[in-house]
Amino acid sequence: MTQSKVLNEVLSWGKAFIITFFIAIFLTTFIFQPYKVSGSSMDPTFDGVHLQQNDEKGDHVLAFKSAYIFGNKPRFGDIVIVDRRINRERTVKDDFLESAIVNTIVGSDKNHNFLIKRVIGEPGDTLAYKNGSVYRNGKKLEEDYIKEKMAVSFEKVTVPEDHVYVMGDNRNISHDSRAIGPVPIDHIVGKVFLRYYPFNKISFF
Repeated sequence: MTQSKVLNEVLSWGKAFIITFFIAIFLTTFIFQPYKVSGSSMDPTFDGVHLQQNDEKGDHVLAFKSAYIFGNKPRFGDIVIVDRRINRERTVKDDFLESAIVNTIVGSDKNHNFLIKRVIGEPGDTLAYKNGSVYRNGKKLEEDYIKEKMAVSFEKVTVPEDHVYVMGDNRNISHDSRAIGPVPIDHIVGKVFLRYYPFNKISFF
């Protein structure tokens, strides 16, 4: 093979790599994003990483980042990724910097800004606590996904427009809307639709 052909081959592979790289960034910025579940707030639905126990094993999920565009709204029961920084405006720059690929390149770890929770209240819903259970619009929720009954009450709340109320499935240790308040819909980063690791627990949501 001549030197010219070798150079053309290298340029061809380089061009293919660059195109693939930018497609991957686009996909992880606007379409799909992988997340690692941390802590126990979503037990028993998800097993989380416990860094304080040197436990690096935890469920890995894939979130659909475009689930709530074009007028779609989070629905009761959706499992979502929440940006806990609800008092600051989110921009496209956030989506870009949160891309798994960009994070790896710049060495930034923004995972601590995210919570994985379940939508319990939609805009306009009234939520209340009674005898260890949550009541939504006066009706007791039958929640077979939670770890145990809630031991601590919370104040009755009506979810504002363009917000949702989220809770973890492990109610008694979860840091959620009971602490940070209703979450603006534009701070719902994505809807979890797949657990892809561990491989023996692959499942869709």
